Amino acid sequence: MMYLAKTPPLIKPLYRDLDWDGKAGATPVVYLTFDDGPIPEITPWVLEQLEQYNAKATFFCIGDNVRKHPEVYQQVIASGHTVGNHTFNHLNGWDTPKEEYLKNIAQCAELVESKLLRPPYGKITRAQIAALKTDYRMIMWGVLSADFDQKITPKRCLNNVIQNVRNGSIVVFHDSLRAEKNLRYALPHTLEHFHQLGYTFAALTSAALSKKA
Repeated sequence: MMYLAKTPPLIKPLYRDLDWDGKAGATPVVYLTFDDGPIPEITPWVLEQLEQYNAKATFFCIGDNVRKHPEVYQQVIASGHTVGNHTFNHLNGWDTPKEEYLKNIAQCAELVESKLLRPPYGKITRAQIAALKTDYRMIMWGVLSADFDQKITPKRCLNNVIQNVRNGSIVVFHDSLRAEKNLRYALPHTLEHFHQLGYTFAALTSAALSKKA
């Protein structure tokens, strides 16, 4: 399984239509994001952890999970977090024809009202980007917790985050069963660590993202 906990700086200028970081703050800020939910087994627990620190986050939702668990989705909204489109069926853009990919995003958009989009696996083609950039801010990340990797320890997952976060970093976690073991350890420790350092935890909004040229 190939991935990097920290997105190399050289990659970001190659894809200027994608957002890799949020705005840094006068008070340091980190933007926590959660992919693949909402599900009743994990998402409500994530909301409880965030509430303890008055933390706001962004949940990139799979449309089919919203369809199956509308009450959990509404709990995310009611808790004051932002949401984003993560396609209806968690499609890999590299393996999906453009029109099918766009249709799947539109299907998700019927349930998830948002102008934020995160391509599953971070895999999206330039043709797909070109077709979507007028309507969506496509959110990537600066820091990948790798909580989905069941071969790493929970402590390694935590270290992936605390060693790489900077003021304005977008961090990826997953409110999914696959990530549960690592997430249940890493998320509370992440919140405590950055709280102690004086960070705030903010949701991604248009104001939190740099203007595109």
